[in-house]
Amino acid sequence: MDDALLAKLAPLRDRIDAIDTQILTLLAERARTAQAVGDVKHAAHADGPVLRPERESQVIRRLQASEHGAPFPADAIAAVWTEIISACRGLERSLTAAFLGPQGSFSEQAAFEQFGHAIQGLACPSFDEVFRAVESDQADVGMVPVENSTEGAVNRTLDLLLTSPLRILGERSLVIRHCLMTRNGSMEGVTRVYSHPQSLAQCQGWLGRLHPTLERVPVSSNAEAARLAASDPTAAAIAGEAAARAWKLEIVSAGIQDDPHNRTRFLAIGKIDTLPSGRDKTSLILAVPNRAGAVYDMLSPMAANGVSMTRFESRPARTGQWEYFFYVDVQGHRDDPAVARTLATLESQAAFFKVLGSYPAQ
Repeated sequence: MDDALLAKLAPLRDRIDAIDTQILTLLAERARTAQAVGDVKHAAHADGPVLRPERESQVIRRLQASEHGAPFPADAIAAVWTEIISACRGLERSLTAAFLGPQGSFSEQAAFEQFGHAIQGLACPSFDEVFRAVESDQADVGMVPVENSTEGAVNRTLDLLLTSPLRILGERSLVIRHCLMTRNGSMEGVTRVYSHPQSLAQCQGWLGRLHPTLERVPVSSNAEAARLAASDPTAAAIAGEAAARAWKLEIVSAGIQDDPHNRTRFLAIGKIDTLPSGRDKTSLILAVPNRAGAVYDMLSPMAANGVSMTRFESRPARTGQWEYFFYVDVQGHRDDPAVARTLATLESQAAFFKVLGSYPAQ
């Protein structure tokens, strides 16, 4: 780099250094203010949950809409302030988040994106254990996948939502980019590939074309697949880049999912009720009497009250009578008048009715 260019860059770099110092000073002031909020609540014996999803969502949306943010991207504002909020929240009390493990899973990534890296992670061997950890207060919140854009609903999560007392308090949609990985970055001598069943399905076309002879071995999670491959030179894993880093594997091929737009939606679960944020969803489970027109009657209160349905998923009730539970997402919070009227009508008509939670829409 020549001297003339360095002379032009030097004052700009000095300015960036000065701005960074100002930012750090303001961050420290924000942290002290957050601590003061906690002190006020404690003094008033009003110690509620340290996590307030609606408030955190409102803070980020306000900043994204502010004219002061340009040219800083809206997604970057969300990422930066999620970490700021997480760090300040941690000064009051650390938050423990349960997820399907081990380390390096997409569920862990979703938990970090939702709650920030100041949380304490609790890796669980199954979706059941994620729910159990939160129900037993081993964790404050949990993060579980509920649907994939390629393979559809995650049925075990739906079944657990039906029976668990936990509420949904947030959602996070991730772009899922699968990678084939081995210990040394080579496929020489590799005879099998480990991955979660849904991930194997999401990559079946690619595997069929390029590695048709590999034995496909389903395991409990992609991160578990990476852990197994890390100790087996004859095995590969399909997982995300975070799993490759966590288990010191080398990526053979990246982006091997059949659908380049492959996404998974995750739900944050916990024991708190989330207040209205201004842009919310409400999730519920319904069952209707086994009679003609019952499903139409179930949906008509939404149309009558102008409530938009964004998701409708059926799941067998396992009674042997061809009965179904319907998993429904609608726009709005359960306290919004139109949504409240709709829910009241549905509850009076449905054979089964359960609100899973209202929460900020991503």
